[in-house]
Amino acid sequence: AQVLSFPPKTLTSAGSNISFLCIYKNKSKPVEAQEVVWWLNLAEEIPASQYSLVNNRVSKVTLFNLKATKPRGSFFYNALYCCHQSRECHHRYAELYVVDMDFNISCETDGYLTKMTCRWSANPTTLLLGSLQLRYYRSQIYCSDFPSPSPSSEVKECRLQRNHSYECTFQPIFLLSGYTMWIEFEHFLGTLESSPTCVIPADVVKPLPPSSVGAELTRNVGLLNVSWTKPVFANRDLTFQIRWKAGIREEIPWQLYEVPDSVGSSAVIKVEQLCVEYVVQVRCRELDGSGFWSEWSRAAQTLVQDIRAPLQGPEFWRIISEDPARKQRNVTLLWKPLMENRSLCSVSRYIIKHQIPGSPSWEEYVDRGTTWTFPWTEPTHTVTISAMNSVGISAVNSNLTLSQQVSTVDAVQSLSAYLVNSTCVVVVWALFPQIHGITSFVIEWKNLNKEEEMKWLRVPPDLRKYFIYDHFILIEKYQFSLYPMFAGGVGKARATDQFAKGGIETGSSGSLHVVLPVVFSTSVLLLGALLVSHQRMKKLFWEDVPNPKNCSWAQGVNFQQPEALEHLFAKHPEPMSFEPLLLEAEIVLEDISVTKALENEEPRDFLGIDSTFATPQDSECDSVCSSSHFQGSSFSRSSQDGETTAQCDLKYATVISNSRSSGLCRRKTNPRSCFDRCFLVEDSMVLGAFSSGAWQVGNGAFLVFPGSPGWQPSRALSLVSSEGFSEPLDGAFAGSAERSLCYLGITSLGEGERDVFLTESSRGICQLQATDLLTEGAVLQHIPTNVKEFQSSLKPKAAVPYVPQFRMATSKGQEATEKK
Repeated sequence: AQVLSFPPKTLTSAGSNISFLCIYKNKSKPVEAQEVVWWLNLAEEIPASQYSLVNNRVSKVTLFNLKATKPRGSFFYNALYCCHQSRECHHRYAELYVVDMDFNISCETDGYLTKMTCRWSANPTTLLLGSLQLRYYRSQIYCSDFPSPSPSSEVKECRLQRNHSYECTFQPIFLLSGYTMWIEFEHFLGTLESSPTCVIPADVVKPLPPSSVGAELTRNVGLLNVSWTKPVFANRDLTFQIRWKAGIREEIPWQLYEVPDSVGSSAVIKVEQLCVEYVVQVRCRELDGSGFWSEWSRAAQTLVQDIRAPLQGPEFWRIISEDPARKQRNVTLLWKPLMENRSLCSVSRYIIKHQIPGSPSWEEYVDRGTTWTFPWTEPTHTVTISAMNSVGISAVNSNLTLSQQVSTVDAVQSLSAYLVNSTCVVVVWALFPQIHGITSFVIEWKNLNKEEEMKWLRVPPDLRKYFIYDHFILIEKYQFSLYPMFAGGVGKARATDQFAKGGIETGSSGSLHVVLPVVFSTSVLLLGALLVSHQRMKKLFWEDVPNPKNCSWAQGVNFQQPEALEHLFAKHPEPMSFEPLLLEAEIVLEDISVTKALENEEPRDFLGIDSTFATPQDSECDSVCSSSHFQGSSFSRSSQDGETTAQCDLKYATVISNSRSSGLCRRKTNPRSCFDRCFLVEDSMVLGAFSSGAWQVGNGAFLVFPGSPGWQPSRALSLVSSEGFSEPLDGAFAGSAERSLCYLGITSLGEGERDVFLTESSRGICQLQATDLLTEGAVLQHIPTNVKEFQSSLKPKAAVPYVPQFRMATSKGQEATEKK
C-alpha cells in the first residue's frame, strides 16, 4: 500500500482550522475515497462528519479549533494517518505542529513619565518549538481602531525574566503616541504572529505615591484626621484610597477607605477606640483612563494623647504581714492597672493618700508598678488611691480603712467552695442574722502547694454566691477566703481549704433552681426512653413466645417462686390424682361418629366402624346411622321413636378424617336394640369445640369413653368444656352415685410402647396399644371373632400445636392396668 498526504508537514496556531488531502493506493491500485478513514496519533479516530470527497480517489479531512501540541518524548507534533476502512494503515503520516500564540502584553508608564515598561510571558512548550521576539511600530498620535502588523515594524529587545516572562523597556517615550506591538514566533516551517495590541503611554501611568502623610486623633471625639500631599508629575486628576488599622501588630487586618473628594488632600475617618495608636497609608490613581494604582505611601502613626482625666481610681486590696524583728505589722497594697476606657488614655502616676484620725493626711506617689508597702502602727488607718494623667486626677476613688476593732467582727457564718471544672469554682457563703452595713465582699484564693501570688476580686454586697473563673489544677489544694467590707474597716475572714461535695444549697441566684429541674426532667425522659426501648426489644425478639399467664393451666400459679416451676414440669414418681391440663390447640378433627354398645359387654371388646365401608351384615346399622345428625356443641342421643333404652352404652369413639359422614355403632349382640341409638357427624360443623380433643397417635386417632355400671344412657351424653374436654351435661348422671369419664391424652407411640389413658375415677380405664390402633389400610386388632374384620379410613391431621400435660392416676387404676 502507498499513501500520499498533502501537506506532509504544516505549522499553525492554536484555535485555527486546517485541512489535509490523501490518496490511498493498495498494490498500485487506487482505493475509493469513500473507503478512507483518518486517525490522529493512531489513538483517536476522526469522525466521518469531518470527511469530504475531492473526487472518487482523493479524500479530504478538516480539523477544527486545534489545540496546542503537547510534546510526547522527542515528538513535538501530531501524526495524522490516512488508513483504509479495514483499519489497514500505512507507516507514512502527515506532521501537524500547533503553537499557542495567545500572548498578553501589558505596559506601564512610571510616575516620572520618562519610560514605559512592557511585560509578557510565554508557554515553556512554545520556547522548545522555536524562538520568540516582540515587534512594534509607533503611530504619530493615538491608536487606530483596528491595529494590524506593519511591514515597517521593528524588533524590540526583551530580557528573559523568571517564570518564563519577558520585560521590554521603551525610553524615551511619546505620551500620546500609539505603540502597536505583537509577538512573532519563528519555526523551520515558517513564522507565526500573535494578535497585535496598541498602547498609549499616557493611559498606563502608575503615579508616584502620595507624600507627607499625617494622622491625628482628635480629643473627646473619635475622629481620625488623615492628610497627604499629591504626587508630582501628575497631569490628570487623581483618586485616593486610605488604609488604616488600630495597632501596630502585623496580624491586625487593614481597613480600606475610599476618599470621595478627588480634589482635596485630606480625609476624616470616624473610629471607635480613642486610646489606640493608628497606622495610616495612602495611595492614588488617575481618575480617568486605564492607569494603575500607585504604591502605598510610607506609614503614618497617631500619638496616644490623654483625652481627659481618668474616670476613677483603681480598685485595691491589702495583705497584712507581721514583722517580728521590728514588732510591727506591714501592709502591702495591691491594685489593678486602669483600663484605657477608664484612664482616657494613660496614667502617669498613682497617688496614695494616708489619713489617721487626729492627724493630718499625707500622700505618696508611685510612678511605676501596682504595689506599695507601708507600716501599720495605729488602730485605724484609711488609705485612698487615685490615678493621674496629663489632663488631671481621678475624681472617683476607692477607700480602704484598716481597723483593729472591726477586724474582729464575725459576719460570715459559713463558706463553701464547689469545683465545677478546671476553669470554674463556685463560692457560696451565708451570713449571721442581723448583720448590716456591709459595703462589699473580697474573695481571696491561692494555691497552697505552689508559691503563687494571691488573687483577689471584689464582689457586690447583695450576692451570696460567685463564680470564679481561673485555671485550677484538680489535684492541687487551694484556699478560699471571704472578707466582709464595712465602712469602718475589714471584718473577720472566713476561709476554707477544701472543695465541698454535693449540691449547692446556698445562694441568692436562682440559676441552680432552674438547672436542677432541667437535669431531673432530662433524667426522667431518658429513663422512660430506655424502658420503651426495652419493651420494644422484648416484643421484637420474644414475639413468638406465649405468655404463661394467659393459659388456663397457669391460673393461680405464682411464677415468682422457684418451687412453682419445679412442681409444674418435674416428673413425680408417686401417683397423683388426675387433673388434666391442656393448652388451647388448633382444630384438628374433621369427622367424629359415635356408636353404642351393650351395657354388659366387656370393656376390652370394642369395635370401630366407618359407615363408608359397611358390610351386608351391618346394613341395618348404616340405614339407621345415615339418618341421624349431630348438631350444636354437644353430643345427644337420638332414636326414631324418640325413646331411650338403658341397654346401650357408649363404648368408644373413633375419629375418622377426610370423610363427609361417618357412623359408629356398638357390636351387634342384641338384634332388637342394634343401632337403635346412633350418632352421626356430618362434615365438621362443630369441631371448633373439639379443638383440644384431637389426639393423634401414629396415623390414627381415638376418642375412648369406656362403659361404667352406673352409666345412665337416658341422659344427654356430654358437653365440650372450655378446655376442649368432653364433659357430662349437668344432670346427666343424676341417678348414679358415681360417674366414669375418660379424659384423653396425646402421645407418640413407638413400636412396643404402651400408653395408658386413665379415667377420673379408679373404676374405668382405657388401655391402648400401638398394635391396637387403626392405621390407614389396616385392620383393628383384638376384635371378637364373631365380628367381621373391616377397613378403616382414618386420616387425622398431622399438626398438633401443643402437648397436653398429665398427672398419674391413682394406685387403683395402676392395679387395673397390671391385671389387663
